[in-house]
Amino acid sequence: MIALTTNSTTINAGTSTRTVDRALALLSEVCAEESITLTEAARRAHLPASTALRLLRTLEGSGFVARDDEGSFGAGPRLIQLGATAIGRQTLVRISEPALHRIVAATGESAYLSIAGPNNTGIYVAMVEGTHSVRHTSWIGRSVPLENLAVGRALKNQAPSSDYVAERDRMEPDVTAIAAPIRRPGGVAGALSVLGPTYRIDDETMQHYGQIVASEARALGAQLGVEVDPDPEQETGT
Repeated sequence: MIALTTNSTTINAGTSTRTVDRALALLSEVCAEESITLTEAARRAHLPASTALRLLRTLEGSGFVARDDEGSFGAGPRLIQLGATAIGRQTLVRISEPALHRIVAATGESAYLSIAGPNNTGIYVAMVEGTHSVRHTSWIGRSVPLENLAVGRALKNQAPSSDYVAERDRMEPDVTAIAAPIRRPGGVAGALSVLGPTYRIDDETMQHYGQIVASEARALGAQLGVEVDPDPEQETGT
């Protein structure tokens, strides 16, 4: 009786291990592309389409994958959040932490670090809360679309000569967002941003905060190996 129980347990454990291996193989293929069809994911993972669909549905139910309107699969919100947590322990977050604290000390508003995510999104991976009683709350792990947002333009390296993007946030109409790209050799590593209530940030204040955020972003870029250009404000004598 004990032997039968042991054998059954061994068989079940082996089956569970194979299921996990297959699910991880599928998840790896999904993460390798912006989006992937069921047929292609199954082919790459060397699985029957029916097995792949069953596993992907399970992963979708847990938030590890998401399906778009055309039925293709991509990284899901839970996976993005876990990735953001892992990234939070990496070099960029570590070297950005002093800059975030300096931005908050200079502005009183909440400061964020974000990176580009999958499917044309940005992910907030670190923040320091502002010191005002009314302040923007933590978005760590949250993903946002890059289109039509200040942080999106910064992550796409579309900042003007001032090196920062400032606008009234389209996702939160009462919030003003100011973002600057952290450049690395060959591209953009991330973006620093300040988010605060619009009633507290007029045009003059917005410009002042933009200069602060841009300066900190340039300094971080220098740490990542980017040659630092002269400060645009210094060049114009302002």
